[in-house]
Amino acid sequence: MLVAAALVPDTVLLLPGVAGGASHAPALAGLRDAALAAVAAAVDPAERVVVVAPGRADRAVAGRVRPGAAAAGVPDHLLTWPVPALDLEPAPGGPVAVPGPPGPAAAVGLQLVVRAGRGAGDGLHVVEVAARDVDALRRLGAALTGDGRTALVVVGSGSARHGPDAPLADDPRAPVLDDRLARALTDGGTGGRDVLAALDPALADALAVSGWGPWQVLVGALDAAGAAPRAVGGRADVVHGAAHAVACWQLGQEAR
Repeated sequence: MLVAAALVPDTVLLLPGVAGGASHAPALAGLRDAALAAVAAAVDPAERVVVVAPGRADRAVAGRVRPGAAAAGVPDHLLTWPVPALDLEPAPGGPVAVPGPPGPAAAVGLQLVVRAGRGAGDGLHVVEVAARDVDALRRLGAALTGDGRTALVVVGSGSARHGPDAPLADDPRAPVLDDRLARALTDGGTGGRDVLAALDPALADALAVSGWGPWQVLVGALDAAGAAPRAVGGRADVVHGAAHAVACWQLGQEAR
């Protein structure tokens, strides 16, 4: 059963050291602190924690992994946070395990969970999703949270097309969409769920919204739980031309 979800950005800039001297700039530091707080609040009441992140294929990440930023071209020794070796088991209810290191987004989620005091021996699992089949993603959300008190760490960001400093070309549709997404993530409730559920995958692809797949997994988990989430600790910013939001969604007794 889903008891809480932390919604966090997928940018490796959250890992101190990736941005060099700018790693502690106010916008990045604020997002990082909010993400750490959201994950800590989400995993505290949970027996199991599943990181759900965008990836190149649908898979469970299993075996020994090191959640660094090497996939983004940053060696471990440049990171301020330690890069632990984690022995992960496939997520119950998740896709087939495929060997290989976690992608950058999953590595960010793992690092946040480890900083919250949870390790591989504490019911920690990782799933990466790439599919655009909304029904399959929602079934996955229900399956991942069907056994025990489960927290999801849902990794994904809004559009990467904000202005001249963006990773991708500016798109005038991005601010309108990301304002709506930021309100949904930081407000929670049935309204927040409905905004995520209604997000058009074609528009999400066009605007480079990385969170679409993981958010559909979350919608499936929420629907299986049959409860509206209460959002706490919300924050939203556009950093280096990409939109990011943070929140903790709590359900049941944790939402009181």
